[in-house]
Amino acid sequence: MNSTSRGAGPGRTEGISAESVRAAIERIADPDRAESAARYFQAGPGGYGGDDRFLGVRVPQLRAIARTARGLDRTQVAELVDSAAHEVRLAGLFCLRDGFERAAPDDVDAWAKVYLAAVAAGRVNNWDLVDSSADPVLGEWSWQRADPGVLTDFARRDDLWERRIGIIGTFAWLKHGDAQALQLVAPLVVDDRRPLIQKAFGWMLREMGKRVDGSLLLSYLDAHAAQMGRTALGYAVEHLEPDTRAHYRSLR
Repeated sequence: MNSTSRGAGPGRTEGISAESVRAAIERIADPDRAESAARYFQAGPGGYGGDDRFLGVRVPQLRAIARTARGLDRTQVAELVDSAAHEVRLAGLFCLRDGFERAAPDDVDAWAKVYLAAVAAGRVNNWDLVDSSADPVLGEWSWQRADPGVLTDFARRDDLWERRIGIIGTFAWLKHGDAQALQLVAPLVVDDRRPLIQKAFGWMLREMGKRVDGSLLLSYLDAHAAQMGRTALGYAVEHLEPDTRAHYRSLR
């Protein structure tokens, strides 16, 4: 591949490919760290990480490798995100984000479709993968289109990771000072008691209060604190004054 390949962005480093990125990650694999990571991300029987495979490479190392692959074309990025190895998928998502952010206006949709295809294939399937990509890719794409529908569609789904994508994607809107997407997602997820949904939902409510309008958070809590799960509520009130936190927690 060269810098004129379909979907390639400016600044492409010659000789970089999905295979070279994968090889760079595998060269620094650490079996002991891989075993620890598998436990941390609950990979194994009964865990939310399923049968995922870990190589034991740290996130800063993955980010550094992804930077060397800046400009990798969409086909090569999709290959990385389709890897069986968790860290290769994460590096691929870093590359996908970079490609999306650097894409020409008429190429943005194509990058978003790479992400949607990866989600549909079950490759964005742990919280770190979701949290590193749902906001800057899918959320930002939906905000640019002024259409939160893709986020509400994911939030309606029962799948843990797809629902979390719908929630975390609203972060992009909140960063733009717009609470619309979260306000639409909230009624779809408020009754879900799964910890990874609770944490994501409470986190986004907290950010709504911090980044958009504190009164929006208080209004939501006035209406829904008694309905919320304890974990979501705890995250949502985290930065409120102690007396205010205590008040809302007492409603549970």
